[in-house]
Amino acid sequence: MKMPGNMGNMQAMMQQAQKMQAKMQQEVAQIRVEATAGGGMVSIKMDGHKNVLGVKIDPEVAGDVEMIQDMVLAAATEATKMVDEKSKAIMGGMLGGMGLPPGMF
Repeated sequence: MKMPGNMGNMQAMMQQAQKMQAKMQQEVAQIRVEATAGGGMVSIKMDGHKNVLGVKIDPEVAGDVEMIQDMVLAAATEATKMVDEKSKAIMGGMLGGMGLPPGMF
């Protein structure tokens, strides 16, 4: 059954949006970032879903618990920002190609 012109176009746009959303989710899942703090004394690896994949702590700071806590927090915060920026870049590039107004998604 063929839909009237506007309904058919809307359905096609929705299907295209679903495909693009799936592609964006795949690309975001592939993001990998590494952020450091304390001049590299602490590093955190994170994926696009903000899962921490690894933490590395320089043995030189192992005795200073407060400093380690601060550096882990700083590195995690930076890694989260990096993921957000990369995710926005992926989404912005794909949505820009659809010609949608900014802020629609």
